[in-house]
Amino acid sequence: MTSNPAVAEATRRGPVIAWSLWDWGSAAFNAVIVTFVFSVYLTDAVGEDLSGPVSASSWLGWSIGAASLVIAILAPVMGQRSDASGHRRRSLGLLTLSVVAVTALMFLVEDSPDFLWLGLVLIAVGTVLFELAQVPYFAMLRQVSTPDTVGRVSGLGWAFGYLGGIVLLIIVYVGLIAGDGGLLGVSTDNGLNIRWVALVAAVWFLVFSIPVLRMVPELPADASPVPSVGFFESYRVLFASLRTLWHEDRHVLQFLIASALFRDGLAGVFTFGAVIAVSVYGFTDDSVIPFGIAANVAAAGGAIAAGRLDDRLGPRRVITASLLSMLAAGVILMFVHGMAGFWVFGLVLCLFVGPAQSASRTYLVRLTPPGKEGQYFGLYAMTGRAASFLAPSLFGLFAFVGGDDRWGILGIMVVLLAGLLALLKVPALTRDRALDG
Repeated sequence: MTSNPAVAEATRRGPVIAWSLWDWGSAAFNAVIVTFVFSVYLTDAVGEDLSGPVSASSWLGWSIGAASLVIAILAPVMGQRSDASGHRRRSLGLLTLSVVAVTALMFLVEDSPDFLWLGLVLIAVGTVLFELAQVPYFAMLRQVSTPDTVGRVSGLGWAFGYLGGIVLLIIVYVGLIAGDGGLLGVSTDNGLNIRWVALVAAVWFLVFSIPVLRMVPELPADASPVPSVGFFESYRVLFASLRTLWHEDRHVLQFLIASALFRDGLAGVFTFGAVIAVSVYGFTDDSVIPFGIAANVAAAGGAIAAGRLDDRLGPRRVITASLLSMLAAGVILMFVHGMAGFWVFGLVLCLFVGPAQSASRTYLVRLTPPGKEGQYFGLYAMTGRAASFLAPSLFGLFAFVGGDDRWGILGIMVVLLAGLLALLKVPALTRDRALDG
């Protein structure tokens, strides 16, 4: 086995924990800002009295859509350039600091329609920067794991992300949101308590991003076969690489398409889970919170448990088993009623989300030639964003045609099934592919 600085020769606890802590910290933006707190503040408070025919929710959706387009354009080239320049760690550091700064600036968004546009711009820019930061972060997986341990390490990272989101949500909910400004008694006037949540999220992400920047070494420029060229020339290199992949290793492109499909379905489970719980199965706004916590714990536990199976059986088997299990649980949910049934089969769905996400990341690592991880994960981000409209659109379509949000479950299952069928066309991988490239 030839030594390659882009590939770890041994799995060491310190770098693995440091790498996983970035996932723990990044939940500050992913869970608190985008999913549960700040986006809700924008639509339900800041934009509540917005004039005109377009709602604040629609503006938010369009701003995220515009961010997705920018991500799709930039991610592959930014990843490629971080590989070629040997600045993978520096890229992660600069992009993380940028996300932290944008998150902190959200403190300026007051509870007035005049500040909606500032909030929309910040959340869109933050989304772009966050997704771009994930490219070098994902690429570092091979620097902290070996072919024998990549599944376990990836699963641990996903678990840290889920659990970090839960911990921070509990902290900000109890300290700043619950009741009238939480235990800290922060004023709710002008949205001050929610604006403080943005500052807490920024500090949280900053603190937990430091270990990976200190403990995971920079990738030497000569470790990558990607040429170092100018920004616009990078697109020529990218398209040349895609043509080469199409002729010589088409499985990479097939997997990127398959993963884009089923990852959008996985995202749909968490995006619409709370909506379905309340509108179909009798949950209240208060009772759905414990389920949300349990769902994240289940996903984290599933990711950790499946990591070892990933290393033993291969990532495609883990993804396939996870998707089949989710499809079975989704079909059963179509016919059960009441909170008890949703608690059981809803948690089964969430249990397999983590393993599928984690194994998807390790599958691409095993496919990627050493030194090209940034470019490949840039394509991973691009294709994921390109398919991100499917689950929301089909959820809405099936719910509309069926006249009930319950039918929206079927829309998400269709996306998962399409991803599974596409995945079956790509080969299972051995551990050795992670070094052979």
